[in-house]
Amino acid sequence: MGGDHGPRVTLPACRNFLDRHVDAQLLLVGLPDSLRMFSHPRATVVAASEMVSMDDPLEVALRRKKDSSMRVAVQQVKEGVAQAAVSAGNTAALMAISRYLLKTLDGIDRPAIAGQIPNAKGQATTVLDMGANVDCSAEHLLQFAMMGSALVSVLSGNDNPSVGLLNIGEEAIKGNEVIKKAGELLRSASKAGDFNFYGNVEGNDIFKGTVEIVVCDGFVGNVALKASEGLATMIVDFLKMEFSRNILTKMAAIAAYPVISALKKRMDHRRYNGGALLGLRGLVFKSHGSADSLAFEYALARAYDAARNNLLDRVQVRIAHAAPLLAAMGSAGQPDTVVLA
Repeated sequence: MGGDHGPRVTLPACRNFLDRHVDAQLLLVGLPDSLRMFSHPRATVVAASEMVSMDDPLEVALRRKKDSSMRVAVQQVKEGVAQAAVSAGNTAALMAISRYLLKTLDGIDRPAIAGQIPNAKGQATTVLDMGANVDCSAEHLLQFAMMGSALVSVLSGNDNPSVGLLNIGEEAIKGNEVIKKAGELLRSASKAGDFNFYGNVEGNDIFKGTVEIVVCDGFVGNVALKASEGLATMIVDFLKMEFSRNILTKMAAIAAYPVISALKKRMDHRRYNGGALLGLRGLVFKSHGSADSLAFEYALARAYDAARNNLLDRVQVRIAHAAPLLAAMGSAGQPDTVVLA
């Protein structure tokens, strides 16, 4: 029900997803009147009487709209009816509802949003956090690295993906005190075999594909995501404009069409839609609110792959392996508490 477009985008995406994944089943959660036109043998409508709007404050989403489609969807995961939930709705509300219903994993203080940004290698760099946590401690960044490693190992099949810490320089002496301490923790965890720490990386390394995973706070990660989407759109629009100026450029465009098409596909952020809310006792994925049908289908496919490959179990295994280090450094701070009156 959520996002900028609602069922007119999500329902076609669901049909295409089911056609391509013959062993998958979908629970479509929302207002029955909005979903009654959808029919598929592997899809079931789960009724909800309310929906969370994109501008609803957290207090409304959590306390007043207890039968919202978002809350009912996450409840399906909590009860084991579904293996993953996907929403294009209000990000803050989705994180709050998911955290309240599912709770965080032992050893994790804050969930993080892990998303992908296309890089020059024709693949994607996984970045976390991408907006859930504006202010992070060094311990939080360590936890993000562990969860990101588990996610990429599931999605890529690489059991030892490289992790970089986003900084203003590659040298260990660069950065503020939080980043310096995070670097020390990540190096210690890497020596203990918790993950493969490459070292500090800079912003251009995200797009170069220097490492598979980049760890940062949510403020920086969200800015990087939006900048990458804007850059991709600008480049494609620029090429269209330049190649349409006159007959010669139009002829050149015909000759260069295969290259332009390949570039457009590589930079198409829709192919990387679907950010995982990592650190919860259940799988929840966040689609862009502006996602079209193709983008939302990719978000569904990413959640499907995570569930099929036991992402949650792999995250827990990595956290358990790093438990001695996490215990030695102490708590990174008490988790936020939501009180419902």
